[in-house]
Amino acid sequence: QVQLVESGGGLVQSGGSLRLSCAATGPIFSAYAMGWYRQALGKQRELVARITSGGTTTYVDSVKGRFTISRDNAKNSVYLQMNSLEPKDTAVYYCNADLRVVLSGTVRNYWGQGTQVTVSS
Repeated sequence: QVQLVESGGGLVQSGGSLRLSCAATGPIFSAYAMGWYRQALGKQRELVARITSGGTTTYVDSVKGRFTISRDNAKNSVYLQMNSLEPKDTAVYYCNADLRVVLSGTVRNYWGQGTQVTVSS
């Protein structure tokens, strides 16, 4: 069974840093685009950052210059380094990935369970 396992969330003061990790586990043949979304209380889920298998990155404007997404293709893992955190970054962060499972001819989209990031002022 394929799963996205996240770690690294927590409580941090404004201006601090956190690093989120997400590992895709199970019978994975290939990992394509991977990324991070977030959903604050009462708001819609939004894309934070995304990285292709070739390393091309996309960021939402509000995190540019503060967050860095990276991946380790050998480990089917994606990371989000978050610096200069602000209270407005408080949200549940979800890992997302397009994966091809072994012996499958299709690419499917998967979500992690979410990890809470809280930034205090």
